[in-house]
Amino acid sequence: MSGGLAIGGRGSVQASRGLVRIWLPRLLRALLLVVLVSFLLSPQSFEPLLKPLVQPNAPAIYNQGSLLTITLLHLRTVAIATVAATVVAVLLAILVTRPFGAEFLPLSRSVVNVGQTFPPVAVLALAVPAVGFGEKPTLIALFLYGLLPIFENTLTALTQLPRPVMEAAKGSGMTPLQRLTKVELPLSLPVIVGGIRLSVVISLATATIGSTVAAKTLGEVIIAGLQSNNLAFVLQGGLIVGALAVLIYDGLGAVETVLARRAGLSSGR
Repeated sequence: MSGGLAIGGRGSVQASRGLVRIWLPRLLRALLLVVLVSFLLSPQSFEPLLKPLVQPNAPAIYNQGSLLTITLLHLRTVAIATVAATVVAVLLAILVTRPFGAEFLPLSRSVVNVGQTFPPVAVLALAVPAVGFGEKPTLIALFLYGLLPIFENTLTALTQLPRPVMEAAKGSGMTPLQRLTKVELPLSLPVIVGGIRLSVVISLATATIGSTVAAKTLGEVIIAGLQSNNLAFVLQGGLIVGALAVLIYDGLGAVETVLARRAGLSSGR
């Protein structure tokens, strides 16, 4: 009897630990989201926490614009660049995985590696004379920087599809376009989302340098803090970007997991 109780006790402990592992990260993410939203909606409520970080009579909360508005503009810039990078990268990957486009694979790899070859600051410096100051040079830098992970993930997904599934689709009489839209892309979607997730996180951080060319991003909060020796401003800009990166990365990770389960079911795995 005592042995049975011991086994049962160990089972309960293991089950409890399993629940903690599952729910603790979720609770922490939910708490992070609540704190972030609360800070953006009412930053003055957090002033007592940040006041010790600033010099006497210096503002503890960023006062040169609305943090909520700047954050939304930052996210808009990242979203536009990511959508553009996704469209171009996925189309390039589709092109080079077709028989008629295979010879363009080296050229495509060279194109998508441009953003990784030149640092974002260099891209901004080259883009400003062409398109002027503001959001446009930042979008160009983020677009180029976000191509590689999406392209490589899409390429990997399209070239490693289950052979039995592809043969079954071909044997059922599907045209190449039907196989692409009804079989290849749906099965590849989880891996493509994984590339998008990485691209978004890179862009969230990289977008901060857009403020050096007058783009409205959270970088202006950090720059203002550095110029005035205000640590509270620097922390506000950096922590907002970090919180957004964590939340968006985890959110897209959950989407990727759901799509992977659906792809597994549809492929019969």
